[in-house]
Amino acid sequence: MNAPERKISTDRPVIRQLDDAAANRIAAGEVVERPASAVKELVENALDAGAGRIEIAYADGGKTLIRITDDGCGMTADDLPLALSRHATSKIDGSDLLNIHTFGFRGEALPSLGAVGRLTITSRAAGYEAVQITVAGGAIGPVKPAALNRGTVVELRDLFFATPARLKFMRTDRAEAQAIADVVKRLAMAEPYVSFSLTDVSGNKSREIFRADAEQGELFDALSARLGRVLGKAFSDNSVRIEAEREGIRLSGYAALPTYSRGAAVEQFLFVNGRPVRDKMLTGALRAAYMDFLSRDRHPAAVLFLTCEPERVDVNVHPAKAEVRFREAAIARGLIVTGLRHALAEAGHRASSTVSTATLGAMRPEPTGAPRIYQMDRPSLGAIRSVYAAQAPAPQQSAWTEGFAEAAPVFDTGFAPSARAEEVVEQDAPIHAPLGAARAQLHENYIIAQTENGVVIVDQHAAHERLVYERLKRQMAENGVPSQALLIPEIVELSSGDAALLLERADELARFGLTVEAFGGAIAVRETPAILGEIDAGAMLRDILDELADLGDSQNLQARVEAVLSRMACHGSIRSGRRMRVEEMNALLREMEATPHSGQCNHGRPTYVELKLSDIERLFGRT
Repeated sequence: MNAPERKISTDRPVIRQLDDAAANRIAAGEVVERPASAVKELVENALDAGAGRIEIAYADGGKTLIRITDDGCGMTADDLPLALSRHATSKIDGSDLLNIHTFGFRGEALPSLGAVGRLTITSRAAGYEAVQITVAGGAIGPVKPAALNRGTVVELRDLFFATPARLKFMRTDRAEAQAIADVVKRLAMAEPYVSFSLTDVSGNKSREIFRADAEQGELFDALSARLGRVLGKAFSDNSVRIEAEREGIRLSGYAALPTYSRGAAVEQFLFVNGRPVRDKMLTGALRAAYMDFLSRDRHPAAVLFLTCEPERVDVNVHPAKAEVRFREAAIARGLIVTGLRHALAEAGHRASSTVSTATLGAMRPEPTGAPRIYQMDRPSLGAIRSVYAAQAPAPQQSAWTEGFAEAAPVFDTGFAPSARAEEVVEQDAPIHAPLGAARAQLHENYIIAQTENGVVIVDQHAAHERLVYERLKRQMAENGVPSQALLIPEIVELSSGDAALLLERADELARFGLTVEAFGGAIAVRETPAILGEIDAGAMLRDILDELADLGDSQNLQARVEAVLSRMACHGSIRSGRRMRVEEMNALLREMEATPHSGQCNHGRPTYVELKLSDIERLFGRT
């Protein structure tokens, strides 16, 4: 077979200076990927301008129209042409690219948008007249007088008309509109004191998609209220407050209870110095914090804010500014893990209210026919006599019902007159306790407890499994993980870089019973965790290295040890089908109240369901 002819030109290539229009279109490919990217850049500009109210409107998923209206500081006639020049910005002076306190600083968004669409900017600064400028496909028009009270209106039409090839990569109008809504909601969470509104104006019809008025009060109160508007009341009701600090890095926000987990990572929002980011290291830390409470197919929900000095984090990693790089990544990661675990531990036995809501939905009978009408009129005298006669104790009657006894008809209730329900509870059982007092055991697996204002149903096996697991973890933390020495050390061949990385973490691995040493250019494994039995040390080390390369840290060994503890807890806990005495049931309830994380089992499922008395009464139409 003949080798293909190489098509190499003999002419020397000529180096050319691209014109501004071509440079801006190239930059637009990095900054403006889709309509949602344009909305992000423009809304961030409005926030940097000090806007207190931002209105976003779009048509056809943002492909034909994007309009951002704000009440910020505005621009003058001299500012507008300069704002459309590449790398022109009011955010920084260029002397320090690390001390950045604003969303934008690169000066690329407006010229990039003007290069690929039809852009019109109308603005008015305090003390100046309103002015307007237009740019289409990179061609900038003159500055003209305009009418505007205050702030700025940026209108972008026909996005990517100047680069038609990009239009082929656009998704459906619905998908692009959803991406715009996600961007606006992220920025709304970052700025709870700013009002946001999002409107779809497609087809000459106006439909409000999202609205969040400016919140009031302290930061955490304002943030909680804003999260309720953005993510729904269920998240705010079932999340715990996060507030921690380590070595100058501060963590705040809200994290949902493990029983409020999601099937995908759709409710994980991370912010660094108020900037929404997508960072693998931070997401991995969030996952690691919930590692002990969720199965692999469930994902935590959280809104977390990391705040530090701007010099300690580099936001100039990517033109879209969605990625960051920490100077001390290990501190930030450790802060997230410990801060979340501490907050979840303080939540104690608490489980999410959505569990009880789902339970009530399952118990609600299906409607059949017309709605039932309950008669609330005063019953007749005969009905009163019949009711009191049926309800009166058999051995003796009260003086009040004695007069009705003769006229009352006899009802066959199906019970012997002297029948009594067996007393199965302690008279002094503490119903005032959070989980109440045990009243019964159903199907030898579910404990029914009465609280002051409702009923608690406990899965005895799942609850005791969690209690035993927490007990085993405490013992492991106090005494360490026992290790077993290998008769012949296992030699694992690794690259010099991987070997050095593992040796740097040798002390951390030793805490979990894995002892490694340098052996020439390889790694010698001398001891392994006894609780794991016989293992493939080489495969484990490679799994740990994969996690270190992907997330900057590894929880692989700890996860394996805790998985064994979880299985031990499962086999050592109260089994389904075992009858429990009342004192045993109450002791289980009291230990659940005193044990952190007892609201969910080792796999993230709830261990109990609480039903309020008002909800139960509603099921029977008593409200």
